[in-house]
Amino acid sequence: MSTQIPKTIKAIQVDKVGGPEVNVLREIPTPVPKENEVLIKVQWSGVNYIDNYFRSGLYPVQHPYTVGQDAVGTLVQAPEGYHIKVGSRVFTTAGSAFAEYLVASRDRVAALPEDIDPKDGVSMATQGLTALYLLKESYQVKKGDWILNRAAAGGVGLILTQIAKYLGVNVIGTVSSQSKVDTVKQSGADHVLLSSDSSESNVKKILELTGGQGVHAVYDGVGKDTWEEDFEVVRRKGTIVTYGNASGAVPPFPATKLSPKALKVTRPTLFAVVKTQEEWDEYTSELIDLTKKAKIHYAVHKEYGFSAEDVIQAQKDIQGRGTAGKLLIKISE
Repeated sequence: MSTQIPKTIKAIQVDKVGGPEVNVLREIPTPVPKENEVLIKVQWSGVNYIDNYFRSGLYPVQHPYTVGQDAVGTLVQAPEGYHIKVGSRVFTTAGSAFAEYLVASRDRVAALPEDIDPKDGVSMATQGLTALYLLKESYQVKKGDWILNRAAAGGVGLILTQIAKYLGVNVIGTVSSQSKVDTVKQSGADHVLLSSDSSESNVKKILELTGGQGVHAVYDGVGKDTWEEDFEVVRRKGTIVTYGNASGAVPPFPATKLSPKALKVTRPTLFAVVKTQEEWDEYTSELIDLTKKAKIHYAVHKEYGFSAEDVIQAQKDIQGRGTAGKLLIKISE
């Protein structure tokens, strides 16, 4: 397969720290892959909370930069002897994904099987891999465990519940509104609580459900607003996994806060956990396998167009915490 590669491409870029309005669509030179990189023609990308963290300055980044984390597209250039054939459909977490073409390190790309929808591949790339490493390494769940899944209607939350249920885990989910309850129950959650209810009420329910013990692990993508409650609902020798900042960053805390229950706290990121070629191959293979065996449904909140206006709206939507599932950006046919 030969693809005519243009000299310039359209991309969404950010030049300065600010709100969603700093996203601009412009023409930039087509990126040229180095010897350890590949070139991908992007079909679909997706919005992630981390896009807001970069844009707002919470996570420092050099300007200007091209927005976007995950992508599905067609492999159009690769080093000689590369294990994926040019012309194959692939998914990647390479970044700079809101662009017609992107370059990816050769070890951050996986072939997407023909029987998996390309839109699902976008959810798999960042959110699916995140859900898998949370359950596999941040706290390794065992059959019969109890877990609390914060932001259970979000992209990671819905996938995390499905994988956890496939592994025989008891799942309590929390959501921010009544409208999300059915969505989370359909993903398999055993119990769904509203974060708008009082903290005292939710703590009491969680302790009742777990025989007074509390959960083995809390997976918390909310951050600041739920932090203190996490310590109340986790059991002795339990684990708090803080992996997101939807309500703001978790405050600094003394190590002695862990002492009364001998707790563990971890703050992982995808790129620190799935870093080497071996880890990437292991995780992507396992996720593809799980997707098929567990019949994972990758929910889509909405599809947006490839324009500054649509990207601005998508970032406002995800920031508003009213979304359930993946926000997709259609880059090309």
